[in-house]
Amino acid sequence: MGCLSFGNVSNQVVAYRLFTSDQQPNAFGGLTVVIRPLSMLFGFFSRDLGIDLGTANTLVYVRGKGIVISEPSVVAIDTKTRRAFGVGVEAKAMVGKTPESIVAIRPLKDGVIADFDTVEMMLHYFIRKVHMQRLMAPHPRVVIGIPSGVTEVEKRAAKDAALSAGAREAYTIEEPMAAAIGAGLPINEPVGSMIVDIGGGTTEVAVISLGGIVINHSIRVAGDEIDDAIIQYARRDHNLVIGERTAENAKIAAGSAYPLEEEIRVTLRGRDLLTGLPKAVEVSSVELRDAISQPVNTIVELVKTSIEETPPELVADIMEQGITLAGGGALLLGIDRRLQTELKMPVYRAEDPLTCVARGTGRVAEALHLYGRALASGSELRRPG
Repeated sequence: MGCLSFGNVSNQVVAYRLFTSDQQPNAFGGLTVVIRPLSMLFGFFSRDLGIDLGTANTLVYVRGKGIVISEPSVVAIDTKTRRAFGVGVEAKAMVGKTPESIVAIRPLKDGVIADFDTVEMMLHYFIRKVHMQRLMAPHPRVVIGIPSGVTEVEKRAAKDAALSAGAREAYTIEEPMAAAIGAGLPINEPVGSMIVDIGGGTTEVAVISLGGIVINHSIRVAGDEIDDAIIQYARRDHNLVIGERTAENAKIAAGSAYPLEEEIRVTLRGRDLLTGLPKAVEVSSVELRDAISQPVNTIVELVKTSIEETPPELVADIMEQGITLAGGGALLLGIDRRLQTELKMPVYRAEDPLTCVARGTGRVAEALHLYGRALASGSELRRPG
């Protein structure tokens, strides 16, 4: 391993690596497994995890068990003690209903960490929840899905948050790659596969072949922007102030990107902007489709741009295989038909699109040696002490 001088932190980390395990990239794009006894010991008492750290929801995949946690990425914090008052489902129920001493925070913005300490609390809670029956403190290996457009600093923040929450090793994988693996696309074959991952904070489009991303585009327009468009529509056209949860529920119930065979009506409830009194307005899916047209058009244009930049041979593969939609935004009514009409090629929703990224990170965690090229960067290891 070379000479070690224990006078600085970086070499202390190198010294610690002698007693842990990692996966080191090899010349063939895979990972060489280096056996470390202490890591193997931790492995007996911990379950390797794949985590989809999403803007709207966090999903946790446990090796050998599948997805065991799917909860909102929300933490309620007591402002006096700075401790978590509630996490996930419990915290989401408090949004807009908390007293002054408690604030409900969404610590991820546009798919990246906006509040490091709060993300650390959230990950610590989820890791502990998965290992509830274990006697020893858990130190699992963790693979985290991250947006493809993030900086090295943002990648490091995701890994550091996992390590601070108790992980012994942390890896990152770009979300479109994880979504493609979770959707069962043949990413390691010489065949072009296109994935469109519409999440809460970002929309990512990628063309994948031979285990790598050939074309990749990411924009910070996704489910949250669609919700915001409904909030603005209610205020502008109906003088009605509604919250994020009401807008999201309306999107799920009646939001659409393409004319429906049978249009739907939904009631928006909130506060009258003029009188300050409660008010309810019934709107149709046609009105909501018009209200969300701008973010939807932006997503469609992104997919078109990606197709235009894709090499012809891969376009031929995509025309034959079709485009796969993943993420919560794939559930928007008519989004598949809209893309199919605009692009003149088959478009499919992945099976259970909400969990594609989590399933992909989990499969990578189960077989790190098979996905060396797919990982966004090397591993980070937990520092001793």
